[in-house]
Amino acid sequence: MLLRTGDLVRDGVRLAVDPGTVRIGVARSDHSGIIATPLTVVRRGKGDLDALASLAAAEEAIEILVGLPRSLSGREGPAAATARQFASDLAARVAPLPVRLVDERFTTSTAHEALRAGGKDSRARRQTVDSAAAAVLLEAALESERRTGRVPGELVELTARQARTSPSALPVTPAPSAASAAATSPVRSASAARRNDHGEGA
Repeated sequence: MLLRTGDLVRDGVRLAVDPGTVRIGVARSDHSGIIATPLTVVRRGKGDLDALASLAAAEEAIEILVGLPRSLSGREGPAAATARQFASDLAARVAPLPVRLVDERFTTSTAHEALRAGGKDSRARRQTVDSAAAAVLLEAALESERRTGRVPGELVELTARQARTSPSALPVTPAPSAASAAATSPVRSASAARRNDHGEGA
């Protein structure tokens, strides 16, 4: 998606996530896409995708950005493969909300430096560096969009199987109507049987 030169960034809250092996840092932007701030940290493991989906819904996010770790040369290793799989799983969970992969080189080191400059000791930094790194990632993505007029990152495409099984694609079973509920009610069936035994309703 290309924005016209000179346009402001798109309106809407973005979430950025920095998935680690133990914790997932989360940051959010303001509605105007100007400021990125740390939001929270989600424990990695069972229920983490549901927690992120709930945060996206609560914040009314227009997209989620996921950090993609690359080497200084731009190559992708095992960590990048893990991040891609995480982003794919997240995209399937929050569909049709867009999920985009964004280069996260230097984000963690930049976050550590900022926290150190703010007087945080090493123990305190460990508790906040994940969400701070997500904020650095989001800030860079917003700046990229302002500078280039392009939506940042790489859109995560759902596989055919994910598209079929994503929550938004699951069929909704309609609630039974009052008439059909009454027809199948055990109480209704029993009373109807008694009336028939006594010749009522003929």
